Amino acid sequence: MIELLHGGVFLFKGQVILKNVDEINCCLIREGLEPSSDKALSIDKARKGTIAYQILISHNQSDDWRNLKLRFDALASHDLTYVGIVQTAALGGINEFPVPFIMTNCHNSLCAIGGTIAEDDHAFGFTAAQKYGGTFVPPNQAVIHQYMREMMTGCGKMILTVDSHTRYGPLGTMGVGEGSPEIVKQMLKKTYDISYPEVIAIYLAGEPKPGVGSQDVALAIIKAVYDNGFVTNKVMEFVGPGVSKLSIDFRNGIDVMTTETTCLSSIWRTDEKVKEYFIIHGRSEAYTRLDPAEVSYYDGLVKVNLSEIEPMIALPFHPSNVWSIAELNQNGSDILRQVEVEAQKQLDNPNLVLRLTDKLVNGRLKVEQGVVAGCSGGMFENVMAMADILGNKSIGNGYFSLSVYPASQPIYLDLLRHRAIEILMTAGAAIKPAFCGPCFGFGDIPSHGSLSIRHVTRNFKHREGSSPTNGQLASSALMDARSIAATSLNGGVLTPATEVEVTYSKGNYKFDQNVYGNRVYQGFGNSKPETELKTGPNISGWPPIPTLAENLLLKVSAILKDPITTTDELIPSGEASTYRSNPQKLAEFTLCRKEPAYVGRSNDVKKFEAKRLSALEQDNGGQIFEQIVDEIGLPKQFRDCLPNTAIGSLIVAVKPGDGSAREQAASSQKMLGGQANVVHEYATKRYRSNLINWGLVPFTVERETLTKFFVDDLIHIPGIRKAVADGAEKVQAFIIRVNSISQIELKLENLSKEERETILAGCLINYYRSNT
Repeated sequence: MIELLHGGVFLFKGQVILKNVDEINCCLIREGLEPSSDKALSIDKARKGTIAYQILISHNQSDDWRNLKLRFDALASHDLTYVGIVQTAALGGINEFPVPFIMTNCHNSLCAIGGTIAEDDHAFGFTAAQKYGGTFVPPNQAVIHQYMREMMTGCGKMILTVDSHTRYGPLGTMGVGEGSPEIVKQMLKKTYDISYPEVIAIYLAGEPKPGVGSQDVALAIIKAVYDNGFVTNKVMEFVGPGVSKLSIDFRNGIDVMTTETTCLSSIWRTDEKVKEYFIIHGRSEAYTRLDPAEVSYYDGLVKVNLSEIEPMIALPFHPSNVWSIAELNQNGSDILRQVEVEAQKQLDNPNLVLRLTDKLVNGRLKVEQGVVAGCSGGMFENVMAMADILGNKSIGNGYFSLSVYPASQPIYLDLLRHRAIEILMTAGAAIKPAFCGPCFGFGDIPSHGSLSIRHVTRNFKHREGSSPTNGQLASSALMDARSIAATSLNGGVLTPATEVEVTYSKGNYKFDQNVYGNRVYQGFGNSKPETELKTGPNISGWPPIPTLAENLLLKVSAILKDPITTTDELIPSGEASTYRSNPQKLAEFTLCRKEPAYVGRSNDVKKFEAKRLSALEQDNGGQIFEQIVDEIGLPKQFRDCLPNTAIGSLIVAVKPGDGSAREQAASSQKMLGGQANVVHEYATKRYRSNLINWGLVPFTVERETLTKFFVDDLIHIPGIRKAVADGAEKVQAFIIRVNSISQIELKLENLSKEERETILAGCLINYYRSNT
């Protein structure tokens, strides 16, 4: 079904897999072309034959292709992040958006949750679009990635957004999801700096069988590459004859899920179907044929036989925990018991127990809820296929429920024209407007103990809305919309769509531009600087952030021992989302599901730093320093260094940062007085970048060194400012306990000059202020 080819691989005309230069020369000679005599030169030249290289180089502002400085064609954010972006850009001196900046309202559009009124954020966004010349997409018009697909993509373009699922590869556009500070950098005409990434070919062959959908293919790929890190921080380039066998919606459905492989970005070869897509959407000029060069070189290859893919399910708590539905139905008890055991290790809470085996009915799993939504599930063809499966049947009047969220109003309108909405509603499904909430626990929250099957992007712990602090634990599994529809017909008993006899109509999609033309505010190139930004009580700016001190004294406030820690665990989605425009309130949710004591510990440490700073301004400062030494548990000899030593909190973890691009996983640590992280490695580039942009020092250590840390340890790092400024890649630190002081080595790996300057400045905001 899926085969991984490690090491370098050549492709001839994007279709024929070759392993060495001799095989290439045979192909070239057959084509009447000049063979190559230099193996090394051939590899270097062929590496530049990928589509990814062509696009990256065209956006590179440096003269060195190995160290890229990228400028993007368009930027986007949604209503959990654009307030902070605009505020930060304003502090940096922006007068107007230099490239299109699209603000969608698809994450926080329930408007009144958790004591805040999200519409205040929307009012802010609209006035920001007027003031700086942005695009404002009102609530329920479209989810962020569907709008970008429909209106902003183009062959050869690059788009940066504040959302981890930024993937527009099938439309010839390389999408990158990052934290808000990277968007601000682009607004201030700075660059996105990365080393040239490895490029992995995703070679598609064959054709999916009826009943198999995009989510099935995506889950199969994720299962094959996630645990081994085969594509981590690399570009996935989709090639091969199987690409043209797939519709654009099918390609988009696979592509958006590549985020769950931890890749950097994705790109696909384009063809006549892509050309037709742009014509349908009134943007024929956006199409260009993209293909690898005659000979292209990839750092690895994933060979996918589409014909062998079966309907799949990703069980809790990760999109890589994948099984075929047939296999689960045959061995349900054994598989579900295994999942329960592994889940319990992740929950690490005796009061929360995941029960799945008790949902078996005659050997088959029975679920309570089905949801199809967002940028992965809510596309036209998925919903049409559901209507074909449900036909004139019923999902029944039992407890099982089905909710469908079309991804945009234009899709909703055309589903109405095709009577698909009528069929779904008559069958018993609830049809809801465009909304990302079901992806992160803000819509269709299931009851305690329930299992929800969802065609969305993620099924991390509590992503469906569980509230562990209140004792509620539900869970979700990922499936394709087709099998969700088939399961709906069976009262919630797990059923692959391949078991249902149906003729798929597919439908002839028509895009009505008036839906957006009559409602979306288009301000690019027409900024109105006199516009006053409209704020509300829950919109708060950033407090002053000091520069990096000469020395650091850090107290370990949390140790995360899981092999991987997601950004959801660092700062949760769901109920915390309403405070995303108020950084200090949001910070109170940090690690609340993983380490509830962290906030209290960090705030206690923060009080010591406040006391130290006040001592610097008082005549009796020496006496106050003595008190700090006694209260925090420092040996007396450290008293004299306190005037130049910032006190902060520290998180120790194995591999944090998998998942969302949300920079609040870093900024919330900073709001609580965090100064650094010590980890074995960072799960994603974007999380590490977020730490740096908020002035947190991203230390790394050898795996065994992590065992030396305990909660409440004091870590003294003398000369940290000089070490960062001098480009040092290692620093000596000391673990201080009541009766002992031991020395350890912390690494400062792969920090660029600008990253070091940002850390020295205390955060990116300070860095901009000092450079304007």
